[in-house]
Amino acid sequence: MLDELQSLRTHALEQLERVEDENALEQWRIAFLGRKGALAALMEKLGTLPKEERPAAGKLANEVKAALETAFEARVNALKQRALIASLTSAPLDVTLPGRPVKRGRLHPANANLREIYRIWRDMGFQIFRSREVESDETNFQLLNIPPHHPARDAWSTFYIAGTDQRVLLRTHTSPGQIRAMRELGANGTQPLRVILPGMCYRFEQVSARYEIQFNQVEGLAIGRNITFADLKGTLIEFARRAFGERPVRFYADHFPFTEPSAQMDVQCIICDGKGCAMCKYTGFLEILGAGMVHPVVLKNGGYDPDKWSGFAFGLGPERIAILRYGIEDIRYFWGNDLRFLEQF
Repeated sequence: MLDELQSLRTHALEQLERVEDENALEQWRIAFLGRKGALAALMEKLGTLPKEERPAAGKLANEVKAALETAFEARVNALKQRALIASLTSAPLDVTLPGRPVKRGRLHPANANLREIYRIWRDMGFQIFRSREVESDETNFQLLNIPPHHPARDAWSTFYIAGTDQRVLLRTHTSPGQIRAMRELGANGTQPLRVILPGMCYRFEQVSARYEIQFNQVEGLAIGRNITFADLKGTLIEFARRAFGERPVRFYADHFPFTEPSAQMDVQCIICDGKGCAMCKYTGFLEILGAGMVHPVVLKNGGYDPDKWSGFAFGLGPERIAILRYGIEDIRYFWGNDLRFLEQF
């Protein structure tokens, strides 16, 4: 049996060397490696051998099979290479023909929209301040006037990180950056500041056309002396005008533990032009941000004396803004990586 296997290997490799085209190569494969080929016929005889001879014969059969398959693949590649060379040398190469166009990458629509938002706020006198995505429970909630067991925590469906002594989490909003900005840029509560704090946020949300478990947010913070709600409203109206043109906006009262008073700001829906659709819940308006005057407790936690300083803060959703600007009907498109969607921008 061992001699037959060795003889088969030698004979098959000799025959393979004589193969000069794809048809002959396929015939060789069928003859030696096919289901009814010579090697398969020999392997069927393994069961008839004495037990003491089977291990050595089985091992050699596998080695022969591997050697023939390797030689076959090498011959396939050699014939392809030969055909390519023949094709290139059989006719002259016309170097004047235009080359294939190279597809260039482009900015993701979410990033392009963020850059435009940065530009608008930069032109309005705000600087960018980056803050961390992994936060402590203290900074994400407690220093923002949301103590443990506060009912407002239900509004932030939080991803906590297991196995940590302290309560560590993926930030649910960019608002904890307010504390870090005040402490790092405020010079112990002696300097005014105007910053935006962009970044990714995470919430355990029910995914829908309006909500995702991860989303960008741009926080804004302005602190100075004698800042009023009128300053906040005028600033946000000017931002909306620069971002969307002359479209109706509306404010209405809301509640956030870290601002007092608080408000939401809506912009007329571009998708339906105010007539009502699924995206705007048939109201004709789409919420783009929440805002309010910085709560005295938050000012104090950031190092400012609330009797001498005041400020406003806002948090806007860039994906919501992109939906309005481009008429996108589903927020899930931003993270679906569907080229049919991305190549439109």
